[in-house]
Amino acid sequence: MGGRGVNAKIREAAKSRSANTFLTQRTSSLSLYQVSHRTTHHSLLYNYLHKPTHPLLLIKPLFNSFSSCSSNAFQLFNEMPHRGRESEQTLFYHVIGLIKSFTARPTNVTSRIAHCLAFKVGALAHLPTSTSLLIAYSRAADFSSSWALFDEIVYRDVILWNAMITASVENQCFEIAVNLFLELMREKEVGFDSTTLLIVVSASSHMGNLTQGRVLHGISFKTGGLSDSFLCNALIDMYAKCGELSLSECVFEGMECRDLISWNSIMRGCAYNNYPEKCFCYFKKMAYSGEEADNVSLTCAVSVSALLGKLSFGQAIHGWGIKLGYKDTSHNSFENSLITLYSQCGDIEAAEILFKEMKYKDVISWNAMLEGLALNQRIWEAFDLLHEMQFLGCIQPDSVTVITIIPLCAELMFLREGRAVHGLTVRREIGSHLSVTNSLIDMYSKCKDVKMAEQLFKAIPGRDLVSWNAMISGYSQNGHSREAQYLFKQLLQSYSQFSLSTLLAILPSCDSSEFLQFGKSIHCWQTKLGFANNSLAVNSLMLMYVNCGDLLACFSLLQTVSAAAAAAADIDRWNTAIAGCTQNGHFWEALKAFNIMREEPIIVCHDSVTLFNLISACGNLELVFEGGTLHGLALKTSLESDIRVQNALITMYGRCGEIEDARTIFRLSCSRNLYSWNCMISAFSQNKDGRKALELFRRIEFKPNEITIVGILSACTQLGLLRHGKQIHSRVIRFGFQGNSFVSAALLDMYSNCGRLDTAIQIFRSLPEPKRSVAAWNSMISAFGFHSNSRKAIELFHEMWESGTRPTKSTFISLLSACSHTGLVNEGVRYYNNMWELFNVEAETEHHVCMVDMLGRAGRLDEAYEFIRQIPTRPEPGVWGALLSACNYHGDLKMGREVAELLFELEPDNVGYYISLSNMHVAAGRWKDAVELRRMVEDKGLKKPAAYSLIDVGMG
Repeated sequence: MGGRGVNAKIREAAKSRSANTFLTQRTSSLSLYQVSHRTTHHSLLYNYLHKPTHPLLLIKPLFNSFSSCSSNAFQLFNEMPHRGRESEQTLFYHVIGLIKSFTARPTNVTSRIAHCLAFKVGALAHLPTSTSLLIAYSRAADFSSSWALFDEIVYRDVILWNAMITASVENQCFEIAVNLFLELMREKEVGFDSTTLLIVVSASSHMGNLTQGRVLHGISFKTGGLSDSFLCNALIDMYAKCGELSLSECVFEGMECRDLISWNSIMRGCAYNNYPEKCFCYFKKMAYSGEEADNVSLTCAVSVSALLGKLSFGQAIHGWGIKLGYKDTSHNSFENSLITLYSQCGDIEAAEILFKEMKYKDVISWNAMLEGLALNQRIWEAFDLLHEMQFLGCIQPDSVTVITIIPLCAELMFLREGRAVHGLTVRREIGSHLSVTNSLIDMYSKCKDVKMAEQLFKAIPGRDLVSWNAMISGYSQNGHSREAQYLFKQLLQSYSQFSLSTLLAILPSCDSSEFLQFGKSIHCWQTKLGFANNSLAVNSLMLMYVNCGDLLACFSLLQTVSAAAAAAADIDRWNTAIAGCTQNGHFWEALKAFNIMREEPIIVCHDSVTLFNLISACGNLELVFEGGTLHGLALKTSLESDIRVQNALITMYGRCGEIEDARTIFRLSCSRNLYSWNCMISAFSQNKDGRKALELFRRIEFKPNEITIVGILSACTQLGLLRHGKQIHSRVIRFGFQGNSFVSAALLDMYSNCGRLDTAIQIFRSLPEPKRSVAAWNSMISAFGFHSNSRKAIELFHEMWESGTRPTKSTFISLLSACSHTGLVNEGVRYYNNMWELFNVEAETEHHVCMVDMLGRAGRLDEAYEFIRQIPTRPEPGVWGALLSACNYHGDLKMGREVAELLFELEPDNVGYYISLSNMHVAAGRWKDAVELRRMVEDKGLKKPAAYSLIDVGMG
């Protein structure tokens, strides 16, 4: 009911006073028997005079109409069983006592029973009884009955008014509480007291209405209410919750007599406003003042210790709490906060011991322990604890439990476990909580099940902004950019207020050049909303510009950020720019950005994230010298112990062929994780040392993941070890990795290269069409080409296109290679010419090599030479190398010598070029020139790698 409705009802009741007379006297002016007798008598007139507005409420008896109805009333009264005055008084007192007992833990049923009893014995005119009934209805969450009862009482004292205002606050009707207070202030006969002010201040605190709170503070000062410590405590709490901690402190300092609640209020206010150090100071002052801490004080102090990570201080509070007797009590908030303290400070064993020793555990205790296990990466223990919790009779998981465990499933992509938790929410009927549904949407999105997230989103009757943000983010993170942007436009039509999370959710949808314009419009919208200097917003915008290929806009934004905002998080912005360049293949730009950063007038210190991305860029560019320099920088700045830096160094050295350096870093690492093992296995595979990769895989200390499987399958492919490949395949099935696109592609490559094309086809056809990734299609096309079945490769390419899968540059490399191996030159040329026009794929060096190889194999050397000359950029050595091999194959010495001279300038240390030209001289009978080339190779100290064959003996 709105405030105007409340005022109207109260005014209506006030106007009816002159016409209707009620028993306004307290029991001090009338004997208890008289009150009971008269009330009982008038109760008999109830149905005769008025139609009730509530089935159990006594309507105002009309004394003016009493005389005309007295005969009927007495007739009804005479028909009732007669009782003695003494028994009536005893029954009256018993009913009053019973009603008071009902107010402790009332329900709708007990409240109505109490109301009926009061009605029957005529106790409704007894104001304390009516007040108790009003409180009972309120605590039973039946606010409408509380209001109806209050509305029927004509004479209201300040206690009744306070009870009604309290009922409004208890039932979240804060505006009604304030309006009732305003009506009370207009009452001439009844005035308010400090308790009234305390209750209304509490309502203002819940509403966050600082202006209203200040007015109430002024009224309290004017009426002398500030001498009441309870009212001052409420004012402290109100100002703190409104974000005005300084005013809370002023009230606290101005108090003449502080009690324990005063200290607790100011400490909680400091913690609420994120001033943990101040909270500590007040806690120490309270201890020095001689005030003994209670459960609330200790809980607050422990919570602040957890926020600051001060384990020793928290342990001291723990000891003090034991000394004061707060261990093994039913007030377990102190022990719950201790569980959180130990968990956040990394001492999860202490938290577990404390939890097991608790005699009184509530659902908060279980939730705190669950969160602690999750925080300390004790994932399976957290799931075990949730499983144990479900079988308790007295405590059951609530919405907080679910919200604690669902993000764990989301971050680790545990879709099966997430679905189980979803089932739990349905079974326990807590799935209707909006926060739970939002968490489930986020979980399904992060686990790549966008359709399920979409179903949940559409089923929400009253979506909030968090729901919209979660669904938009889900679309963005899963590559559904257009759906994310469409939903964002719908959000703009539904809401006028947005959060930073909305901006962070939509920006990842701008992940290519086609969405650059939309990204720029989001940039304007961000500035309009006032997030121009927000660190997270600026970093997200920079990453968006990098993803869209507009590096100039990214670095322009980086340099134009205001100095005040940049000082707080400068390294984060530089890291965003460097990481964005590295992740999008702009490796040289990443290195240049680092050099610019080091030349900044304001010194910006790099961190482990900076080095991780720079070392990755060096690895991709195979810059072993620059990578070694960064390694030295990591040692100099004590960042070499960071596991991410170590893993990046292993990968970089592996890609640069420095396998011994990679092994040294891996061997010396004290904190290896699964990714360390994956990096080392991949390094062995990339350097054609599959045997050592297999040996390392046998000693792995962690449960393998998809990346591990891909690396070891690559090793099996190199060695041609079908037996070992089958064993890895069985692990893939056991771990449930067969749905992973990279794993399925690696299996196809392994079986194809080991001569089992039939098994590769079987695996490919067994993949559901939605799960056939581009990598799987490419691997299968490459397999057909490798087995000289180019027609099947071409058919599969068309099937891929018709299925809606967009070909990539790797697709065309496999397709052109297949055409090259079987002499389908015309088809190959046609596909090459249509790459850009039909499929929007730009030709790169690998495609040029395939074309030259294809033309060269067909003997069309002049066309191949002319093709190279028409390449818009400077051809890479590999392109000329393919032509040299063709010249060698067809014995074209003239063109071969010309091409070889170019290659000797481009790559003077590549021994293969010298050998190819020497073989051409030998074939032409020019032994002198061949000997001269051989001597040149010996003078340069070049050696041709020895060929080898592999036999599966003793590998397993």
